[in-house]
Amino acid sequence: MAETFTLYKLIILYMLNKVDFPLTTSQISEFVLDEGYTTYFKLQEALSELVQSGLIQTETTHNRTLYHLTEAGAETIHYFSKKISEPIRKDIDNFLKEKQYDLKEEASVKSDYYLTTNKEYEVRCQIVENGASLIDLKLTVPTEKEAEAIASRWNTKSQEIYASLLASLL
Repeated sequence: MAETFTLYKLIILYMLNKVDFPLTTSQISEFVLDEGYTTYFKLQEALSELVQSGLIQTETTHNRTLYHLTEAGAETIHYFSKKISEPIRKDIDNFLKEKQYDLKEEASVKSDYYLTTNKEYEVRCQIVENGASLIDLKLTVPTEKEAEAIASRWNTKSQEIYASLLASLL
């Protein structure tokens, strides 16, 4: 049982090591759960233990959590990646290869909001590529409902808005 739970953690570390961007909970879940490796609750437990042990770190917004591999996590998977069977590694590699563009795009589009000292809501919308901001937009709105709507729509409209801004300004 403990060996199986360790495998779940190694799968997560291996996935994060294979990409140059963070992965969301849903992206990791998509692979692990769709392949039937474990349950949602065991996956959450594995993620939590990896964070607590400093092998991965989180970046949280109001609607999702992004996971980043730490240096300690990279060292760990370097030493223990052979504990993951070749078929599982191939499954992970194929998943990441097939979905790389979608995974990267989803992780690069970020939005969040918070209440300011003026009792208004500031919404921060970003597109980040290779650690650099392509756009970092802040909007102030009077209600949380409006802030939440903007943050949610940014995920589907970001490319269109970015292209429109460039076209208007260039």
